[in-house]
Amino acid sequence: MDHVESQIAEWRTYVAGAPALNGHDVDELEDHLRHQIAELNAAGLTADEAFLVAVKRMGDVDTLSREFAREHSGRLWKQLLGDDDEPAFAPTGWAEALVFAVAAAVAIQVARLAADVPDQEPGWFERNIGLFVLPFLAAYFARRRQLDIRRLVLTAAPFVLAALVVNLYPYGADSDTEVLVAAHLPVVLWFVVAYPYMGGTIGSHERRMDFVRFTGEWFIYYVLIALGGGVLMGLTAGILEPAGIDPDWIGEWVLPSGAAGAVIVAAWLVESKQRVVENMAPVLTMLFTPLFAVMLACSAVVYAVTGLGEAFDRDLVGIFDALLVVVLALVLYGMSARDPSTSPNWMDRIQLVAVVSALVLDVMVLGAMIARIGDLGFTPNRTAALGLNIVLLVNLAGTAWLSARFLRGRSTLHRLERWQTSYLPVFALWAAAVVVVLPPLFGFD
Repeated sequence: MDHVESQIAEWRTYVAGAPALNGHDVDELEDHLRHQIAELNAAGLTADEAFLVAVKRMGDVDTLSREFAREHSGRLWKQLLGDDDEPAFAPTGWAEALVFAVAAAVAIQVARLAADVPDQEPGWFERNIGLFVLPFLAAYFARRRQLDIRRLVLTAAPFVLAALVVNLYPYGADSDTEVLVAAHLPVVLWFVVAYPYMGGTIGSHERRMDFVRFTGEWFIYYVLIALGGGVLMGLTAGILEPAGIDPDWIGEWVLPSGAAGAVIVAAWLVESKQRVVENMAPVLTMLFTPLFAVMLACSAVVYAVTGLGEAFDRDLVGIFDALLVVVLALVLYGMSARDPSTSPNWMDRIQLVAVVSALVLDVMVLGAMIARIGDLGFTPNRTAALGLNIVLLVNLAGTAWLSARFLRGRSTLHRLERWQTSYLPVFALWAAAVVVVLPPLFGFD
């Protein structure tokens, strides 16, 4: 059965590559495919035979697109069908993306003016930054996925609840918990965005992996936009400085709005230019996975042999936590770009080296943190870091175990994917606990 699930995952990846198909449409097609397989199984065919016959019945992507176009004439399917009469902007939806991007840019600018940033740095502005931008990204996906009223309410509810929590809590002066909330709330809200992105579904492992793939691709586009925007701002400042225009003024007005709007623009690029970035994903994972594996393995050996692992200070713990998160993100992104039907290869072995090395470093970091807490007690920062490292430890341990079994031929890549997609809510729950539970637990200090 696991083999058939891997075949279904491969078929889904192929179908999802069609430019005009969104996640909800692919879900409908997958449900139809599974129904066909179930009927063929009941008729006496084996699982593999049922899959082959069902795929043959489904036809190729173009045939499926034409059938759906007839049933959903108001949808943007003409791009896939090659209809030149359709306006060029309709398939990509750039106009609606621009509307949401401008709305996010205006919202962040209004908030900046109200907070008098950068002259003042009020805490409410920093802890609400995610709320100024990510609701527009969620609304953009809700619009594209055509969510019904019930799902729209479920999409909006977490944002409203988060706004109430972070703004009604009575944070103290120079509050550590307020800083933690500002850092963790965007993580929580990013997981909230997953709900409209997945079309209002939360139980599908395949849709969760789609969101992982989207996150990686979104990050690539956002970094590219940020680099290009930085160059543009620098050149603009250099050109206008002789005219007496203060370069800081450009930064105050352009940087916040550009950074906020780019969140939606990057999402639109992922939605409309999937085939471009799909070619980048395997290259990036093939390039960076070996580099991180070597660096992590060397670091683990050096820290273990020299005893440096017993002397992690606060800054070093933060660096290692960031490194572990990057390694996990690299593993997830590489997995999302992987063909589920392929056999283990040398890259899987290198990835296992990276995961095991990260696991060793995480154990050393945890040991140092527990010793530090034993000497100095709990603080908001130590508690948050301890929780994150425990969450990472469990994930890395499970990943290492399943990766080793996959390399020995005792498990499938599908099981490893299921482990990761099943574990994603744990990260969301921990980030939410930092935002909601830690401030009152430590008296909002």
